Amino acid sequence: MSKTIIISNRLPLQISIDNEDLTVTPSIGGLATGMKSVHKSGESLWIGWSGLTEEEIDDNMKAKVHEASSKEGCVNVPLTAEDMEGYYYGFSNKTIWPLFHYFTEYAEYRNEYWEKYQEVNQKFANVVAEHIEPGDKVWVHDYQLLLLPKLIKERFPDVAIGFFLHIPFPSFEVFRIMPWRTELLEGMLGADLLGFHTYDYERHFFSSVRRLLGHEINFNEIVINNRIIRADIFPMGIDYDKFYNASISQQRKSVKDRTELHQQLDKHQLVNPEVRFILSIDRLDYTKGIRNRLYAFEHFLEKYPKYLGKATLIMLCVPSRQNVDQYQRMKSEIDELVGRINGNYSTVNWTPVWYFYRSMPFENLIDLYSSSDVALLTPIRDGMNLVAKEYVASQIDSKGVLILSEMTGAAKEMSEALLINPNNMDAIADAIDEALSMPDKEQIQRIETMQTRLKRYNIDKWASDFVSSLNETKQRQLHYTTKKLTKKIEKDILDKYQKANKRILFLDYDGTLVGFKDKPSQAKPTADVYQKLDKLAADPKNEVVLVSGRDKETFDKWFSGKNYTLITEHGAWAKEPNGEWVVAQTINTDWKKLLLPILEFYEDRTPGTFLEEKSYSYVWHYRKSDPELGIGRANELKDQLTSLIANHDLEILEGNKVIEVKNSGTNKGKAALRKIGSNSYDFVFGVGDDWTDEYLFKDLPETAVTLKVGGNNTIAKYSIDTYKDVLALLGKLTE
Repeated sequence: MSKTIIISNRLPLQISIDNEDLTVTPSIGGLATGMKSVHKSGESLWIGWSGLTEEEIDDNMKAKVHEASSKEGCVNVPLTAEDMEGYYYGFSNKTIWPLFHYFTEYAEYRNEYWEKYQEVNQKFANVVAEHIEPGDKVWVHDYQLLLLPKLIKERFPDVAIGFFLHIPFPSFEVFRIMPWRTELLEGMLGADLLGFHTYDYERHFFSSVRRLLGHEINFNEIVINNRIIRADIFPMGIDYDKFYNASISQQRKSVKDRTELHQQLDKHQLVNPEVRFILSIDRLDYTKGIRNRLYAFEHFLEKYPKYLGKATLIMLCVPSRQNVDQYQRMKSEIDELVGRINGNYSTVNWTPVWYFYRSMPFENLIDLYSSSDVALLTPIRDGMNLVAKEYVASQIDSKGVLILSEMTGAAKEMSEALLINPNNMDAIADAIDEALSMPDKEQIQRIETMQTRLKRYNIDKWASDFVSSLNETKQRQLHYTTKKLTKKIEKDILDKYQKANKRILFLDYDGTLVGFKDKPSQAKPTADVYQKLDKLAADPKNEVVLVSGRDKETFDKWFSGKNYTLITEHGAWAKEPNGEWVVAQTINTDWKKLLLPILEFYEDRTPGTFLEEKSYSYVWHYRKSDPELGIGRANELKDQLTSLIANHDLEILEGNKVIEVKNSGTNKGKAALRKIGSNSYDFVFGVGDDWTDEYLFKDLPETAVTLKVGGNNTIAKYSIDTYKDVLALLGKLTE
């Protein structure tokens, strides 16, 4: 039976050793919680590090760790202290983490870190290889394992692989700083489905893929080596019911049954009923904006002195990466800031900042969530921020206000929060004032709207959506590969060709017989192209037809006197062997005067582009432009042209790095039908590479052999990889 293999840096277990006794408890982190439904439902295996280095456990203890992990459906990846130092504390957290969060000044680019990162990713791949079986699905998680999808795909090409990035993917201008940027992208592209929290992260990823690797993106898909790779958005949710029900349970407890923390909070509010609690919970990290938050809270007290003695910031900082320099310095600075604020503003009955530097059990988190009037979460950059969602889910009376940084992934879903720029002290101070003075009715409306959304798209929905999308991607790949021109299909085509007595072959030119060049004039026919075409045309049973978007002057120059039919400008002009050019129909070109200034405007303001004029069309080429700029301008141009041609008999064709506007009513399919006429052919063949050739595939007879070069999203019967493969096939037809 097939299974799902979940892979992450850490196993969802807390394993500790005390006097040769092993203690195993489930982790409560976001990923462990998020993947619980996938891990516990059906066949699954979780592969990751146990948290114990090889130096910490002897052979006897290794067996116990293996046994304990196996009982939980987990497999340990053995890592040494040196592995963790270079791979985790080094490359993962001193290179990738700061760079991906835009803290470029903290990023370290050491070869020894990179080498260890590669080595450990390979160790993970080796463990996966020991447990993977045909039909399994693999789901790789997060930035510590960016190379792993490719390592698995190389060894197991048929296995479905998903990858989810839990942190932001930075803009191209930031990502390009990474010395090993290409290797990281190629590692990620080993996955069949890549998941991100927000559209911005997905867009940044595609931008880097396009600019650094040169791959074309079709909506949210890339085709590499005949494999469809999809990226999509899956904003991670929480176990909504867990937090909501825990909050209800906490409120129902008698005073004596409540936790010590809850009793202290209740007591403080009884003694000081005017004091409002503002909650701040983060892992200690420079990306979380904790220092800015303290400055902003201090500024709030200065700007709104009416809250002196009436607003307390409860700040919980969970220790993290304590052996990393930046974190040690940040801890000292935060300690000093808290001390200064409390020293300047504290009274006998009031302390402005309650500071906890420790982790807290789940029930204490619920105490803080449900007792706080405001949650103040101001990360400088955060992939998602689940604390914001947990706070909202815990408000059983629907009261409470969330102040949230617009730099978090969660901000995309939680627009009812008070969204702030975490670097704007005034904006944060004003938001705190707005939150503390917000009417109950407005609080309830905002919270209930967010709760409805969080309940609907919870953690289980997130996980199931990803798995479903991975299955759909594999089905798309299967559909794509079933059209692939296999040796057997090729033999059938050759047999039909040999048996036929009257054949016609419709051949596109650019991208089909020759590769694309920066300028169309550079894509001249090679000697091999001439040889193949001439040999086909020399057979009395054959009619060879070149059907292209090219202008007739160029084709006249290249193919004058040849024994094949030329159809240019998508069917507007046709020329039989040794004949004259004939226009397909009377075509009005008055529209060209109207559109020329617009097209020239886009040519002028988009470096690397140029305009080509044909008899009955204009073509704007953007192959040499900056990829991002070219695509953006192309979209703008299409929008503008669409509005302008509404009252004209025109259409827009989008080819490979070109946009063409031409008279409607002429296309390759109609031109092919005119050529076929009433003749009866027992072998009809059509091949092309872009969507203008879809007209040809659509209008050719059902019995025709149709081939799409590249093959993505086509109605052609079969797909073929490149123009070189087309030439090879044409050569076989004449053998």
